[in-house]
Amino acid sequence: MADSHGPLAHHFDSLEQQYESARLGMWTFLITEVMMFGGLFLGYVVYRTKYPDLFVAGSHHLDITLGAFNTVVLIVSSLTMAMAVHAAQEGRRARIIGYLWLTLLLGGTFLGVKVVEYSHKFHDHLIPGAHFQWHGAGDPVGPIQLFFGYYFLMTGLHAVHMIIGAGLLLWLIRLASKNRFSAEFFTPVEMVGLYWHFVDIVWIFLFPLLYLIGRHG
Repeated sequence: MADSHGPLAHHFDSLEQQYESARLGMWTFLITEVMMFGGLFLGYVVYRTKYPDLFVAGSHHLDITLGAFNTVVLIVSSLTMAMAVHAAQEGRRARIIGYLWLTLLLGGTFLGVKVVEYSHKFHDHLIPGAHFQWHGAGDPVGPIQLFFGYYFLMTGLHAVHMIIGAGLLLWLIRLASKNRFSAEFFTPVEMVGLYWHFVDIVWIFLFPLLYLIGRHG
């Protein structure tokens, strides 16, 4: 059994058993995340079905260019994260660190773009609440606020997951700089990779749901 500073935790008999337990735990966690986001998606679809024209009107106030840019950014970040996992499996320390930094840079870019988008909504008084303003003639304000409520709730929750992911990437970079990973032990990199891919996939669903569907309806 490895010492307290080794890769094998004291309550496991082997690295293989530890790896399988980590995978099971991560997939269980991701299933709970699917259930959480799935509930939000279902609620959004129900209200979009009830107020289709008003939700389309609300979606026209989202910046499709910034949304598409962020989609590309996250797709590329999934690639760099996958390359980091591959490098970890081969025990290539420099490449692990390089690809993790690239992934972190792309994640930061995504969050920066979301800040710009949110600032536009704040400037246009499209934050649901007492100061919400809508200039569509004859449009009931309630359903429009509901659209933007879902927009901020779903994209905000996604952004929180991105921030957590960024913290995990910094943790991996710190471990990699201390040469903690090898071809025999790369479990943390792979588990964070699964988390990062999940967050990216959530956005792949959010982008068309919020920005694209009914855009030209």
